[in-house]
Amino acid sequence: MKSSAFHILRVGMAITFLWIGILILRDPVGWGGYVQPWAANLLPISLKGVMIGTALFDIIIGALLLIDYFTWLAALLGALHLVTVLTVSGINTITVRDIGLFTAALALAISAWPENFRFWRRSNE
Repeated sequence: MKSSAFHILRVGMAITFLWIGILILRDPVGWGGYVQPWAANLLPISLKGVMIGTALFDIIIGALLLIDYFTWLAALLGALHLVTVLTVSGINTITVRDIGLFTAALALAISAWPENFRFWRRSNE
């Protein structure tokens, strides 16, 4: 049985990913301004297209977290996505909070990781 803290973290992360996805969909060009020029130059499609894809990816992650389905995978993808965000946006006064979101997503992924994939055992097991 998962703890209340797990569900609070899961729902909070779900809301965050859903909300950011919706905000990006409403203004993909504006959100594209956070991407560093060196990263934008590497893109094979338009920055607007990438941002729309990012928004949809965020919404999918948020939905999976919200319904508690493949939570470990959604949280892991969310953590990897946040590492990408920090890489292409740089760590600044806006993205510094993504470090906290990254660690929360990573903790959620570890907590939800399927038993048959675990290489470690928790001390209370």
